Amino acid sequence: MTPTLVRQHLLHAGPAPHVNPCARARDWSEIQERMLVPLYEAVYERLEVGPGTRLLGLGCGSGLALLMAASRGAVVVGVDSSPERLALARQRLQPDGWTTRARARTRIVAGSLRDAADADAPAYNLVTALDPVGSLATGSADLGELLAAASPLCARGTPVVLAGWGPPERCATATVLRAVTRPARWLPALRDDLEEVAQRAGLKPDGSGRVACPFGYADLDSAARGLMSTGLLDSVIAATDRERVDKELAEALHPYRRGDGTVWMPNIFRYLIARVP
Repeated sequence: MTPTLVRQHLLHAGPAPHVNPCARARDWSEIQERMLVPLYEAVYERLEVGPGTRLLGLGCGSGLALLMAASRGAVVVGVDSSPERLALARQRLQPDGWTTRARARTRIVAGSLRDAADADAPAYNLVTALDPVGSLATGSADLGELLAAASPLCARGTPVVLAGWGPPERCATATVLRAVTRPARWLPALRDDLEEVAQRAGLKPDGSGRVACPFGYADLDSAARGLMSTGLLDSVIAATDRERVDKELAEALHPYRRGDGTVWMPNIFRYLIARVP
């Protein structure tokens, strides 16, 4: 069975708390997604993404990473299961003012990889899964299945890029999340997690890199909304209550608040390049 994208890196235990999905998607798009721009840039620079690239973005969210690739001349296809984030991705990547030719260079797919297949188009020559692996439950098994399902859509030797959190001691945000999610203890991906996911998917690891991705926010409210938009705190909210989580999150963020009221958390992220055999 072809797996659907269910925010594979942001899985939670227990029932989901009541949230406004449109507001959450907007917070992700306007606040949180941009924190990963250095990661996107480093990957695209290393792999020389450009007019010859046909990119399949897994877990594309609201489409910022795809937009950056498209601005380099790549043809991009994004897959995700969140209708709210996909609506924002379409606004970014398929605006009404674009010509038919420009719109044809992008495609946004809801849910299934079956819809990303195109018999009349060349095979994909780059696959990305850039939501960082690491959460209460990493979802790595689901991600491995997803990558395995994507491989037949790619040319042999196609690079597949996975992302994960760097060492916990170099990720200030990991400290914040662990403080709020106890006793469940949110944990970043371990050193070899990305390699294990790639190998389970039948891919061959072929290099890696680290990128500084500081999380910077205008104030505590923006920081809380940004982190909430990831879904990483949903299981804690469901098990306790939103008021408690809000309070604990504000306390955990306090050490990273600067004199001007902004919040700054240095982080290191890691990416792995694997190849389709």
